[in-house]
Amino acid sequence: MRYAIPVSSGMLSEHFGHCEHFVLIDVDEERKEILRKELVPSPGHQPGLLPEWLAEQGVSVVIAGGMGSRAQSLFNQNHIGVVIGALEGDPEKAVLNYLSGTLATGDNICDH
Repeated sequence: MRYAIPVSSGMLSEHFGHCEHFVLIDVDEERKEILRKELVPSPGHQPGLLPEWLAEQGVSVVIAGGMGSRAQSLFNQNHIGVVIGALEGDPEKAVLNYLSGTLATGDNICDH
């Protein structure tokens, strides 16, 4: 399973579409451990681009701080799960906490 976490300056980006990079994390879900981690530059913020691009990267779930409703809908169309309002800043910890069911979430900071 592959997770994508939008980051800026190495930490979870509060606004999904304006991140600098994505951390792509491959996990063994049964053992709940990280197998591989890759930092890739964001291809930019253009309407509809990121859901399709992340689907091409093999992403199954996106963990984000905030994301607009249109982007969420496009991820669903691309069969990618979305976790919104993540409060954990460290990308690896966010994925591990999600796997263990302990990822703290708050409000979606994006209202568009």
